[in-house]
Amino acid sequence: MIRRRFVMAALGAALACMTLMLAGCSGSGSYQPELKSAEVAPPVIGEEGTLRVGVNTENPPLAGMGSGKIIGIDVDIASAIADQLGLKISIVDVGSDPAAAIADGKVDVVMGIDAANADSSYWVSPSYLPTGIAVFALNADAGIPTADSDATFAAQVSSKSAWAVSNEFGESALTPTDTLKDAFVALRDGTVKYVAADAIIGLYAAHGLDGGLDVSIVSMLMKPSGYCMAVATDNADLQKAAGDVLASLAGNGTIDVIERKWLGTSVALDSLPVIGDSSSPEGGDDGDSSGDSSDGDGATANEDASDGTGDEGDTGSGDGTEDTGDDGTSGADGEGDGTSGDEGDGTE
Repeated sequence: MIRRRFVMAALGAALACMTLMLAGCSGSGSYQPELKSAEVAPPVIGEEGTLRVGVNTENPPLAGMGSGKIIGIDVDIASAIADQLGLKISIVDVGSDPAAAIADGKVDVVMGIDAANADSSYWVSPSYLPTGIAVFALNADAGIPTADSDATFAAQVSSKSAWAVSNEFGESALTPTDTLKDAFVALRDGTVKYVAADAIIGLYAAHGLDGGLDVSIVSMLMKPSGYCMAVATDNADLQKAAGDVLASLAGNGTIDVIERKWLGTSVALDSLPVIGDSSSPEGGDDGDSSGDSSDGDGATANEDASDGTGDEGDTGSGDGTEDTGDDGTSGADGEGDGTSGDEGDGTE
């Protein structure tokens, strides 16, 4: 009995000691990991200890609003970059004018720049995420559509994807839908054999349907491009520091993890066959996340997928809006100042 009391007392002391250690012996009751030393400082970045990252919140799932803060794939990736650089992160909505935000010194970097539409006024990294108009089917054995195969497609009305289908296969092959969600519902129900949509936004839309929809990309309707990070042309130090980290995140699988979180899979497009090589019509990209009409596909976000109603860490449930699921990403409201990695950066 005495020995048992002694053992229990020792165990209690050990637990108490561990509790004090986790609390940092400060009585705060919470453990805070030690921040890494900052690898860059002003004037390489504009604010001491913080990486200011520009995104376009009209371009989910790369970036959008959820639960009052900016979230998305680009926010997760930017958070991982900031963490590796030993910096906190501030997320800034720069809309569709990244060049002005960089030139005015409002941000240090901008994420989500389509290499095909990049402005020569800033430096761009190698792409970290692919983009392009993809042909989706319910399984990989659906085959590659041809002009003489009576292939049928659904695509969001007035989008670049819809234009590409009409251009390659004729108007009769196209079933225009009000939202991208409706296009994937038509695919699921067998009304059409294929869906044409931006690769990233399409996967997000299918993943966000009730119960999720398992789809395969069987071909591309244009040569794939890629999303890049932009930095001021004259800021070689930040180009190297942030660019090296971005390349490391791509190489060590971190970006793949983030893609799987938002899309249900990682994305590789380079090995897929390209049907024609349609040039985009004047008017830009399709895809918005709200289901509103749009003249573009993917880069400006008017193809829709989910409504961003999921809780942090969950994929947004789909209601026909591509406003991004509320997947817990770091950053904060508007111009977020949360320490990177602290608010669910999704990099696992």
